Amino acid sequence: MTDFRPRPAQKRILAYRGGRMGVSAVPGAGKTHILAVLAARLVTSSIAEDQEVLVVTLVNSAVDNIKQRIARLVGQRGLLANVGYRVRTLHGLAHDIVRERPELVGLADDFKIVDEREAEQMRDEAVEVWLSGHPDAADLFISGEVTGNQREWVARERWPEVVRELAGTFIRRAKDLRLTPQELLDRLGTYPGPPLTLAQMCAEVYDEYQSALYRRGGVDFDDLIRLALVALEADEELLARLRHRWPFILEDEAQDSSYLQEAILRLLAGPEGNWVRVGDPNQAINTTFTTADPRYLRNFLHEPGVTALPLQNSGRSQQCIIDLANYLVEWTMHRHPEERVRDALSAPPYIEPTPPDDPQPNPPSNPDGIHIIARRYSPDRELADVIRSLGRWLSAHPEETVAILVPRNKRGFDVTDALTKAGIPYVELLRSTTSTRKTAGALAHVLRYLANPTSASSLAQAFAVWRRDDREEREAARRVQRIVKRLRKCRHVEEFLWPRGGADWLERQEWDEEENDQVERAMLAKFRELVRRWQGATLLPIDQLILTVAQDLFTSPGELALSHKLAVMLRTVAEAHPEWRLPELIEELVIIARNQRRFLGFAEEDTGFEPQPGVVTVATLHKAKGLEWDRVYLMSVNNYNFPSAQPHDEYIAEKWFIRGRLNLEAEALAQLESLVRELPYREGEATRMARLDYVAERLRLLYVGITRARKELIITWNVGRGREPKQMAVPLIALHTWWEGRTTDTRQASAITEKGQ
Repeated sequence: MTDFRPRPAQKRILAYRGGRMGVSAVPGAGKTHILAVLAARLVTSSIAEDQEVLVVTLVNSAVDNIKQRIARLVGQRGLLANVGYRVRTLHGLAHDIVRERPELVGLADDFKIVDEREAEQMRDEAVEVWLSGHPDAADLFISGEVTGNQREWVARERWPEVVRELAGTFIRRAKDLRLTPQELLDRLGTYPGPPLTLAQMCAEVYDEYQSALYRRGGVDFDDLIRLALVALEADEELLARLRHRWPFILEDEAQDSSYLQEAILRLLAGPEGNWVRVGDPNQAINTTFTTADPRYLRNFLHEPGVTALPLQNSGRSQQCIIDLANYLVEWTMHRHPEERVRDALSAPPYIEPTPPDDPQPNPPSNPDGIHIIARRYSPDRELADVIRSLGRWLSAHPEETVAILVPRNKRGFDVTDALTKAGIPYVELLRSTTSTRKTAGALAHVLRYLANPTSASSLAQAFAVWRRDDREEREAARRVQRIVKRLRKCRHVEEFLWPRGGADWLERQEWDEEENDQVERAMLAKFRELVRRWQGATLLPIDQLILTVAQDLFTSPGELALSHKLAVMLRTVAEAHPEWRLPELIEELVIIARNQRRFLGFAEEDTGFEPQPGVVTVATLHKAKGLEWDRVYLMSVNNYNFPSAQPHDEYIAEKWFIRGRLNLEAEALAQLESLVRELPYREGEATRMARLDYVAERLRLLYVGITRARKELIITWNVGRGREPKQMAVPLIALHTWWEGRTTDTRQASAITEKGQ
């Protein structure tokens, strides 16, 4: 710990020896590092041999980061790594607690934890069961303006998606409230008001889902947290033992603490225990339809007996970017047009630069590093201008880092496609990476043919996948197109693959002696041999089939490694569903390829991420949290992605085909709340309140985006692709107006000074 020189604000935190302390930290203040230093000091000075300092953080990548930092620090004192401290996510902590006495909460010693992918699959199956028994349920919610074929399409394609989203959100909230399906159904049966249709639907899906969990002898992650709290409340001896084991609790990212997380940590700390909570309420960006809420940290900071300290110095950004972020906070607090969201951002502390002679000095102040572009862009023109600007900048700044940050994954995919066409290297932090989606998609196309071996169109698609790299060269791409057309016209596929008695489709084709025709004929002959081998492999288990196909489709180590992970995943699915055949297993690949479910590949985001000079990072704003770059492009800051509760704003959760543009997730949770609190439910109120919650979260998301930039920041917006053009986001208008006025004043002052000289 000798190489660390704490700032004055950090020294006050490191002086902690016990009790309750809350730290409000600004972006780039080094809160995770200071927490690790504090943990290491407590390990080396304040605990007994049978005790540990417990550190709780939000995500697994943060667990690894904090573990490594503490290990390095205690190692400097000659102590062993991983001794005297425990770093856990909330799920990991809950698992540790339940494992102490699983029988206490009705679980066997060998209970199974159902992972997110399997839990989602089980919820989807429960939804399918419910939908099959309620074929006309969509009519209650689809707008009367949606008619004819369009209505049939919505009921068939979009309504099941809505029910899946509703069920997932509702079940998570019900488990947060520690309500069983039967308790909910009983309450619904005695509810005195009009029928709560959404709650009834979701409770029935919950019942089916929970029954499936019981049949497998498992619990999901939400159960694990709920049961951990049950165990602590039920067994005083267990609670006392854990309080002794963990005499100090340090909580990172406390702005994202949930109701259950706070309840568990309050119990573990006890009324007089040692509990340190560190976070930034202005960076609470995971609150929509969850029980996470920055008010838990804010309220804690004002509790009697809590020492509240600011961590306000940040060496990340140049002064002008700091000023812009601080102005967004100030404008939100005092001038946002919707008064009910003025508490979305708060101060103090405002961001302050580091003191003189700090080991992490701020980059030099540079007003020219900020560009808030008010130009009315189309989505395509915005993208083209950003890519053009980026290309020029990269050639002039090969040693610096850069990111393009977007509000949604879909826009991120547009960006990666454009970067690929421009030949600009990039990495992506999106829901799933391009390589994952393409690898899953290629395998799905081949397997889809194998599941339907007489389909000429599927065979043609499999050929196109096999020769997909030929698209990079014009003549090769034309050759592939010609062969695909031939295959689609093949009426009897077996005459191509397994000809008998001279009935060989390949030989019957008209071939010229010119080179192109002979090359195409040879390619088809080679493809025929591949398909025959693939068909033979269909007798193998699904994982071996995938690996067989992958060996013929891919050459890069990354694609082959991803194929192996996909093969293992599908083998697990097949074992859980022995009745499934190839079509059902293919659908799992299709879901990943369409980005409908995240799949952990081998991207750096899964193990920690460090931006590299000369390589563009493409990330959603949510994924960018905790990271920084020298230059940041913030795209698509319009009133759809960042609404302000104004009459012309639209909201992503309000589906165009739902009557009254109701936010059904909000309405379902409101019906759940009515059951719990025995209050009347009024349709539409929850939708209006959800708008305010969303507006508040998007303000914090914009703040996070601005504070990712070290030296340069470019913000753009576009009008979208809908019939009604989107507008420049109201917060962006405020930032642009303020920044233009400030820079004009600066230029005028500079001119006056030069004239006087």
